Amino acid sequence: MKIAFATGNKNKVLELKKILEKTNIQIIQKNIEIEEPRSESLQEIAITKANYAVNKLKMSVIVEDSGLFIDSLNNFPGTYSHWVYDKIGYIGIINLINKIKTRKATFKAVIVYLEPNKKPQIFTGEKQGTIALESKGVDGFGYDPIFIPKNETKTWAENPNSKNQSSHRQMAIKKFTNWATTNL
Repeated sequence: MKIAFATGNKNKVLELKKILEKTNIQIIQKNIEIEEPRSESLQEIAITKANYAVNKLKMSVIVEDSGLFIDSLNNFPGTYSHWVYDKIGYIGIINLINKIKTRKATFKAVIVYLEPNKKPQIFTGEKQGTIALESKGVDGFGYDPIFIPKNETKTWAENPNSKNQSSHRQMAIKKFTNWATTNL
């Protein structure tokens, strides 16, 4: 089964293809300009983007939105993670929490599957962890060099297999694939 993945992020496409390689679901990247709405809700953002993509493409789509929520920063950058990454990068995040003892953080993902004229199907995933004292590793993308999953000692950039097996995105896409096998 082929489904359009509405995103301009080639790293997310590669990650999802890796996660889905043992399923019968094949995603096709559709790089369309989607103006991201401002909201504190990943779900609201993902649904809005999915509605836009379905109306533009006239076909079923998957849209994913995710964010890094840091406890000591009042869940910042949260839904603004992409924008903050573009402006200050992960080094800027390390500098923001440099003198803060509590480095707990949660990565959250929302995947929305939407068919034309249907209600959206919503799948979520979370991964708790901490922000590293310094960036480590060379694999992955985004905040991977500074995120250490709970009960692990290496960042996702140091251990990409960990991310592929238990990331927030992987959890959400697994829920989607479980649903898809009986509903599509």
